[in-house]
Parts: sequence; C-alpha cells; structure tokens
Amino acid sequence: MGKKAAIYLRVSTARQAEKDLSIPDQRRQLLEYCEREGWEVVAEYSDRGLSATDDNRPGLQEMIAAVTEGNTSQFDYIVVHSFSRFFRDMYQFEFYVRKLEKRGVSLVSITQQTGDDPAGNMVRQIFSVFDEYQSRENAKHVVRAMKENARQGFWNGAVPPYGYRTVAAETRGSTVKKRLEIEPQEAEIVRDIFQRYLRKDGVRTIASDLNTKGLRYRKGRPFSVSLVHQILTRTTYMGKHFFNRRNAKTKKLKDRSEWIEIETPVIIEPERFEKIQKLLEARRPTNTAPRIVNGPTLLTGVAKCARCGGGMTLRTGKGGKYRYYACNKRVTEGKSVCDAPNVPMDFLDTLVVDQLETRLLNPDRLKLLLQQLGERAERQISDTRSREKEINVELRKVEEAIDRLYTNLAEGVITDSGHFRTSLSRYEQRHEELLRLKALLSRKRDIPANLLSNRNLENFASAYRELLNGNDSKLRKEYIRLLVDRVEVDEEEIRISGSKAMLAHSLMKANNPDRGKVPSFVREWWAM
Repeated sequence: MGKKAAIYLRVSTARQAEKDLSIPDQRRQLLEYCEREGWEVVAEYSDRGLSATDDNRPGLQEMIAAVTEGNTSQFDYIVVHSFSRFFRDMYQFEFYVRKLEKRGVSLVSITQQTGDDPAGNMVRQIFSVFDEYQSRENAKHVVRAMKENARQGFWNGAVPPYGYRTVAAETRGSTVKKRLEIEPQEAEIVRDIFQRYLRKDGVRTIASDLNTKGLRYRKGRPFSVSLVHQILTRTTYMGKHFFNRRNAKTKKLKDRSEWIEIETPVIIEPERFEKIQKLLEARRPTNTAPRIVNGPTLLTGVAKCARCGGGMTLRTGKGGKYRYYACNKRVTEGKSVCDAPNVPMDFLDTLVVDQLETRLLNPDRLKLLLQQLGERAERQISDTRSREKEINVELRKVEEAIDRLYTNLAEGVITDSGHFRTSLSRYEQRHEELLRLKALLSRKRDIPANLLSNRNLENFASAYRELLNGNDSKLRKEYIRLLVDRVEVDEEEIRISGSKAMLAHSLMKANNPDRGKVPSFVREWWAM
C-alpha cells in the first residue's frame, strides 16, 4: 500500500509571496518531490503572513490535529520546503517532531534531507538551531531598519492614530516610504473633543454626546471614556509621535531614552495640548484600591444591567450625598447605547441581603434546594465518574509532558530559554486546573449523610445571617459573592442567581467556619 503525505506551506510576510518561497512555488516543488518518491498527497495545509517562532498558526494546528486525533494518522509524512517553514524555534521544533514520531509520522524537508539515525537527528537539530539564530538576527535587523525609518520621519506601517492617514512620501527602489497626513473628518472630531474638554465638559459627557449624535470611532465602534481619554493624552496631535515606546512582546514601556520622536502634522496646538494635560491632572480622581475586591459597595462585580448585560458600577450625586448603581455602558458610552435607569445603592443592597436571609438562608428552603442537588448528583454519578476518568488520563499526559520537558533540559536537548519556561508554565497551569476540577467533581459526588440535618441547616443559616449583617463591609461583600453569582437589574424586576454546589460546600464547613478566609467556589443556583 502506497505511502500518504501532507504538504505544509508557509510564508511569514506578504513580500515573500513575490519571491522564491512563495506559496505557489513551494507547492510546485513539494508536489514534484512527492511524485518522485511515489507518495500520494492527501492533504495540503498553509499559513500566510505568520511567523514560525510559535505554534499560533491555524494551518499548522489543523495539520497536527489530523495526526493526533483518532486511532491513526491520516498520513505518513509531512513534507516542507525547509525545516524553517515548520518552525524557527528549536524547542518547539523538537517538541512537535517528537509528537509526530509518536504517531508514526515523519517530517521531511526537500532541501535539508537527513536520515532517521542518531546522526541524522543531530543534523536536523543543528539546522533547527541555525534557523532559530537566523530568525533572531533577522528580527534584530528589522527592528534596526524600522528605527532608522522612524528617525527619518517615515511611518512604519502600523494603523495610524485616529485623525490621521498614511500617504506615499517617496520611493526608494521597490520600497514606498510613507508619512502621516491629517484625515479631515476624524481630525475635526479630535478638535471638537479637545475644545469641549476645555469648556469643562467631562470625558463621559463627551463620549455620550458623540454617540448620541451617531458619530463612531473606526469600524463602527462607539466612543467610550477610554477612547476619549486616549485622544486627549496622545502627543501625536501636537506634532510629536514616539516610536519604540513599548516592548513588542511584553508591552511594557521602554526607557525614555529608547523612544524615537517622529514629527507629525499638528491637529492641536502644543500650548492648548499642554493646557489640557494640566486640566486632566487636576481633575484626576484620587487613586483607590480595586473596586471589585475592596470597595465599599456590596454588589459591584455581580450586579448586571438586564438591558445590555453591562456591569453596574457606583455613581454618586450631590457631592457624594447620594449613591447609585448605574449601568457602566450608559456611564461610559451614553444613553444612546443603554438607557437603563440608576438604582439607589441602599435600596438594591438591602433588597438583595433581605432576599438572601428570607428566601435562601431559611432551613426549609436550604433543605429543599440541597435535596434537589443531591438527587441530581445521584442521577449524574456515572457521568461524574466518567469525567473523573477523563481528567485522570489528561493529568497523566500533562505530568508526562512536564517530566519530558525536565528530561530534555537535563539531557541538553533544549535550553532554559523563554520558550521552555513558557511551555512549562502552560503545562503547570493546566495541571492545577485539572486538580481543581477533579476536587470539584469529588466534592459534588461526596455529600455527607448528615448534611441536611435540621441542626446543621439552622447553624449554617444563623452564621451566614450574622456575616451578611456584620460591620466589616469587605467581608460582607466577599460572602455575598460566594452565594450570589449574578444580580440582574431591570426596571420592573431584579433576578438573583447563585450556586447550589457552593451552598453544599459552605454547609460542609459550617461546623468549623474559617471567618478569616472565604472558600473557593463554583456558581449557578437560585432564581428569585
């Protein structure tokens, strides 16, 4: 029976499509090679404009799935023009080659042929090392060229800031150099934003009014508080744009000395721009701790607007005298996006706590809810055990993958590189997730026999009522978030939902409560 092959094609940039390693040229050479070898080509996979330094490529992943899914692979060989078309990272290259070999699939390069013996494997690894080195050197040259391009005042190809567009400035050989020019319609909106802020309109008011007028940011995106703030603080509008401000991978700001200034057409005069920055600083709210975790409001993070699904956030009036929950989308994007009314904070907080006390923390109600949970658990017991078996299988695979990483590191197959640490971290995170899921399934299955005793239920309800009515607002909020998954606020009704499984878990700890900590939880329980 003849051997079957899949061919993999890749170019990392659009420019390569015009050169020797274009997709059509790769395809022609690979098909001719397979024909000479007598292999039937049964599949073709390709990735255009994607780097080979990682595995974030749809074509690659589809091809690997065709190898690993099912009992047998769909082909015997994967054929590439050169190993660099497959990967330009030594660790990733070897990881996937070994993954293919376990399924009986060989990776073949038509320009870098190696044997299957140890010497051939060593040569293949040498090719991989040089490909990774060349990739990094190319990246350095590209960055150096982009820096020089910026120093000469040319645009490097990113999406231009709002208010600008790119135009061809000059041609050098086959390269068209571009600069920024003002886009009249967008620039007029930018000027209006600055003018309105000078008139002391707030950022939220500006965003809301722009949306009400039917104006939109690019691609139909509504103006939001963050977009308006970005425009008000972008130095490009006063004629100064900075290239090389952030690390491309970590997104962290680089040292100021590494920034490269590019002169740009002025939309906002520098004096006016600086005046706006002083106003922004003067109006900047005092920094506070994260709201959802430490804020004084009980329901931030769980209260949702029923009309648009946005979160409900705290708003104040009359200098803080009045406090409300307001739809965040309405606050940031205006009434044209969502016209849900504000809800007084005290009213909603009191309503939710009262409902928890009277309708949930009632021994009879608790018993009914948890009996239903137990009955459902019994019906699903076989499914739970089946899922536990699946998790155990995956756990073993993840643990084996971690062991292989450390073994390869110890044997010198791979180095302690960024890619090694990233892969190790990914596997370790998945390992933790699987352990938590396994514990959750076990907890669902193993409910103590005395869980629903009247005394146990009364003690639990009493303890939780005490917590919900205590003076520690942070602790009250944390325990509400344990019991409540979502408070959906509508004009005519309020719907509360939470987790039966969490009730059972909390009840099991009721005889020995840890008041200093809030247990981990899952959600989905009760509708009001």
